[in-house]
Amino acid sequence: MAKELPLRSEINEEYKWKLEDIYPSDEEWEKDFDKVKEMLISIKDFQGNLVTSSTRLYEGLYYIMEIDEIVSRLYAYAHMRSDEDTTNSKYQGLENRALGIYSEYKSSTSFMIPEIISLSKEELSKYIEENNELKIYGHFLKNIMRKKEHYLSADEEKLLAMSGEIIQGPDNIFSMLNNADLVFPVIKNEEGEEVRLTHGRYIDFMISKDRSVRKNAFTSLYSKYKEFNNTFAAILSTNVKGHIFHARARKYNSSLEAALDVDNISVDIYVNLIDTVKENIDDMYRYISLRKKVLKLDEIHMYDIYAPLVDELDLRISYEEAKDIVTRGLAPLGEEYIEILNEGFNEGWIDVYENRGKRAGAYSSSCYGVHPYVLLNYVDNLDNVFTLAHEMGHAIHTYYSDKNQPYVYGDYKIFLAEVASTLNEILLSHYLLEKTDDVKMKRYLINNYLEQFRGTVIRQTKFAEFEKIIHDEAERGVPLTAEYLNEIYYQLNKDYYGEEMVIDDEIALEWSRIPHFYYNFYVYKYATGFSAASALASKIISEGDSAVEKYMNFLKSGDSDYPINILKAAGVDMSTPGSVNSAIALFREYITRFEELL
Repeated sequence: MAKELPLRSEINEEYKWKLEDIYPSDEEWEKDFDKVKEMLISIKDFQGNLVTSSTRLYEGLYYIMEIDEIVSRLYAYAHMRSDEDTTNSKYQGLENRALGIYSEYKSSTSFMIPEIISLSKEELSKYIEENNELKIYGHFLKNIMRKKEHYLSADEEKLLAMSGEIIQGPDNIFSMLNNADLVFPVIKNEEGEEVRLTHGRYIDFMISKDRSVRKNAFTSLYSKYKEFNNTFAAILSTNVKGHIFHARARKYNSSLEAALDVDNISVDIYVNLIDTVKENIDDMYRYISLRKKVLKLDEIHMYDIYAPLVDELDLRISYEEAKDIVTRGLAPLGEEYIEILNEGFNEGWIDVYENRGKRAGAYSSSCYGVHPYVLLNYVDNLDNVFTLAHEMGHAIHTYYSDKNQPYVYGDYKIFLAEVASTLNEILLSHYLLEKTDDVKMKRYLINNYLEQFRGTVIRQTKFAEFEKIIHDEAERGVPLTAEYLNEIYYQLNKDYYGEEMVIDDEIALEWSRIPHFYYNFYVYKYATGFSAASALASKIISEGDSAVEKYMNFLKSGDSDYPINILKAAGVDMSTPGSVNSAIALFREYITRFEELL
């Protein structure tokens, strides 16, 4: 009989996050929901007179931020409750209501930016200068003025805000189809037992020593996506059209430019990332050749890409062991950081194990004024130890930002989001390599680092190029059919993996299972984040306390300045390809180190 996942109720409480720290009960959530409804009525009192004086502007911004904070809390609780079991209709409803009230909030406050940009830069500067209370919003206001040409009239802004819930539709539909409705086949594991294939178990199958298990998991997974190929294409195409709609409405040259401008990032940084990786793609081809050689394969296929190169080791690491390893690996970040890490481990921040209906993958989520949360689907292997370190990097970044910034700057920009998480992985890798003299273990850990680089820089850059291509094509009026998307994605795999890799037909469907394609040009930040993290980690390892202090200031900065400036203050300049080239050079060095250990 096939092994099925446990129900949510069968998971031990110590391995569940404590969402009660946000709201003790659903009834308390309802009270805040009703409170926001009332506040949205009162917000109209500021419409038409928000900028009549510096005092009035401060009062309006304070009130709007108060609503924003409650709305974000409503959504955080609802979406995490829903993610515990995506088949639970009650919490699906709560999440939909939270999205609805967010849309109402954006619509009701859509007058704010048009009224602010009705001021000249000189008038706004005078307001900030004369009102001490308003100074806290100085960067926030200047950032609005920076994008003045892309804002619309009050009525047009209201219409755009009202479209928010509809624009969010493709992501919601994808999530429901991918997480709640798709049921994958039962396959046989290494022991010959019949086991239900799931999102969480897929990678565990893909690192199996048994090649037939890897191939069966690979073909079985994509057989299900092939059944829904046209549906996934329609969902993604609609999502892209939503991005284009907003970009054109706001008078940007492209949806890419519009997405990057949120972080005040130049399109050149995105393009340079793709160009720099592709200019050095021979290093990836070299890694594929190394894999083929070590695995002793006549042909290397896409289902061989996750297979461990050190099959002599069979590391099974329990969650309790993982916490201890991560704690020791992150010790260079100082005692205070470790204290916060242990608080996260012991105080209900983390939802550890997979259960039936639980959202796939891993993430960190939060709302201001409450500790951050981490969703895992922990499996007993080294990859999941690194996932724990990664997500706790996000969580502790959030913790420091919340503790050191007012609400308006508490949520750091997405461009910075992957730096702290990836730095944790790099420090953990360094620690594990330094503590062992075992050649087999060194090979295993170096392979793990190579896989981090492949997955975080190479793979995410491939994703980034795919996103750019499909948006560019859609902007030219090309229909994003399933056949066309498959064709583009298949060719990119050929470009990024080289001639030695057999590009299996199934991989053309991989785009249909990637949730990040609904995040509007998010994935490139993994690659830039890895590059920045690599530079910062090197400084922490070589320079010690002085570099740690700068890094702690980075974690505490939140959104108080533009991301590029925050990174510069920490010692990394992302406006040049230097950091990406340095990360690639380290990848090259690790390939050589692995070859020398053979």
